Amino acid sequence: MRILLISAYEASSHKAWAHTLMSGLSEHQWQYLALPARHFAWRIRGNALSFAMDANYRSLLDAQYDLVVATSMTDCAGLKALCPNLQTIPWLLYFHENQFAYPANDKQQGLVEMQMVTLYSAMAADICVFNSRFNQQSFFDGARALLKKLPDYSSPNWLQAVEARSCVLPVPIEVAADLDKPVKHDSSGSIKLVWNARWEFDKGPDRLLAILQELETRRLDFKIAVLGEQFREVPKAFDEIKQRYSHRIEHFGYVPRRKQYLNYLAKADVVLSTALHEFLGLAVLEAVSLGCIPLLPNRQVYPELFAKDYLYDSIIEDVEQEAVNAVDTLLALLENPQPLPSCQSFSRKELLPSYQALFEQLSKSN
Repeated sequence: MRILLISAYEASSHKAWAHTLMSGLSEHQWQYLALPARHFAWRIRGNALSFAMDANYRSLLDAQYDLVVATSMTDCAGLKALCPNLQTIPWLLYFHENQFAYPANDKQQGLVEMQMVTLYSAMAADICVFNSRFNQQSFFDGARALLKKLPDYSSPNWLQAVEARSCVLPVPIEVAADLDKPVKHDSSGSIKLVWNARWEFDKGPDRLLAILQELETRRLDFKIAVLGEQFREVPKAFDEIKQRYSHRIEHFGYVPRRKQYLNYLAKADVVLSTALHEFLGLAVLEAVSLGCIPLLPNRQVYPELFAKDYLYDSIIEDVEQEAVNAVDTLLALLENPQPLPSCQSFSRKELLPSYQALFEQLSKSN
């Protein structure tokens, strides 16, 4: 098939997903269009203009395709309106996240407008694919709640048709085979932790700081690698973490080389998350696939993925008590080791055939 793959906000995880599809299903002819991951609100609201009004992009949009695969930040309705040839072929809209389950903050602007763009795109697509059941459910629950608040002509009943043509298909994970041999925890050494999320407020850096404080208070011997992608604005909690716990930090900052990054995961004992916003948790899944014990809050997508033994009690309104819960759970896991969770169902080998089947289904329905 000739497939147009559109990523309207090319975050690193979106880029990795796109390249996994193109390399893993290389029998198809792929055309990949992407916009940089910046100016978030404008990207969502203006990406149809950015693509359709640029001469280089437009020539590619006007080519002939059998299928369009687009991320959920893509304005499908807008692109269909501006590029008539895209109206007669099937569209698959892939949700890495949704705009209804994002934790509120004082910098959010135009949230309802962004939510409505996503709703129009969901209506314009032939199928909506979500990376987790949590993502799927929170999208439709949030959409219904929004529509009930709007003044008129906004019955949520039409969402039933959109939901009926939706499904769950996770992002395939891929890890390198040529890693250094892992050196895992033994009772005589430090506990090796890794925190590998984006350096943004929704990943809970203040909660990471509280957990480090609790570990220190209990005089536990630990080391931590604080990894993850950084942006122009970095939460202040990271400065405090670096200043107060430099003696505990093995690495602090983004690791651009993938093999080096995966080696940090392979050498760690425990992958720690403090996320307030997580629809799949690729970073956690990669770490667990390399032998890390997951230590995760009992919220967002995590209860869908892991048994309760690996989840500490979530207390959104009490960061310090949540830190106590996290350390209690860590000690319980170290004292009573559990079988490491399997991530086989998230592998390329398991998931790419499902993507292929979905592409074929859409192609035949056209």
